[in-house]
Formats: sequence, C-alpha cells, structure tokens
Amino acid sequence: MSRTARLETRLAPQAHALVKRAAEIQGRSVSDFVVTAAQDAAQKVVADAELIKLTRAGQERFAQLLLKPPPPAAALRKAFKRRRQLLAD
Repeated sequence: MSRTARLETRLAPQAHALVKRAAEIQGRSVSDFVVTAAQDAAQKVVADAELIKLTRAGQERFAQLLLKPPPPAAALRKAFKRRRQLLAD
C-alpha cells in the first residue's frame, strides 16, 4: 500500500512516551503504531455509527415485520398514488 497522505500531531511528553513505549513493546515504529491505532479506532467509530444493533426480541420483531408487513398506512397509499400521477405526466 502506498502511503502518500501525511498526518501530524503535537502531544504532551507523557503521551509521547507512552505511545513510544507501546510501539517498542510491539516491536513497531511509533508511526506504524499510531497509524494502526488510529485506523482501529476509526473503524470502530464508523461501525458503531453504521450498524443497527437489536436485542433478540427486536431481531425477532424485525424478521416478523419483513415476513408479514403491516398494510400500508393512508399516507403511504396517498404518496404512491401521487408518485404514479407524477410519473404518468
């Protein structure tokens, strides 16, 4: 993978020492450690924002509604009728 983007940061000496020590423990460079940690954190944030988590009861209810959806509400029927009219014009 080509690395062309650059990321710079300033941190307190204690934080730098901690990151440096952690990188040494894993036998990695500070840059590699920071990039990997940032990617892992970013993936978690994105997954948390994009995934819908349901309880077991919620999953069962969701599946039931997919298998046997309720009849469309009046507003939805009206919207579909309007859509048909717009597309017919």
